[in-house]
Amino acid sequence: MNEIPHRSSLVLVDAIGTRITVYANTPQELRALQREYGRRGYRPEGEIPCGGLQLPYAQHDTFDWSLIGATPWTSPDGERGVIHDGSFYKLRELEAVDSRKMKLPQALKYSRGARETDPEHLVEESNGEFKYRTLIMFRGGGKAMPEFSLPGGQRQRHAVGPAQENAAD
Repeated sequence: MNEIPHRSSLVLVDAIGTRITVYANTPQELRALQREYGRRGYRPEGEIPCGGLQLPYAQHDTFDWSLIGATPWTSPDGERGVIHDGSFYKLRELEAVDSRKMKLPQALKYSRGARETDPEHLVEESNGEFKYRTLIMFRGGGKAMPEFSLPGGQRQRHAVGPAQENAAD
């Protein structure tokens, strides 16, 4: 029986808002194209949801920022973060919270101060005083997903955990 070929597509946006569509024959080819264009500053079309993208804490140290069109960067003052869509999102290390009202595991959050031009439904508030926008949050259990990791088991520039030793060594 002949298999019907299936093509996947991905719409990407550059820094000046130009949209392009790329096509691939397999999910692996599509992910490779996403990485290639992401390294050039293209990001997938669509909004980052309120609260940011949510991934397991274990994903952070190997996360491939090119998948969302972001680049790790350290400011001259030593602040670590990423550049995404023309904005700097600072890395914030959040400690675990364990109280009667709330239990939250430690987290790594990339956020920036909100701007007047940010859509209201994407802006978060902290204690009613400070408004911000979260790009991505790494929190909680779960394993790192290989499809979102840097190729070859590399660690990203802003890794916070110790390097994993090969158990066979």
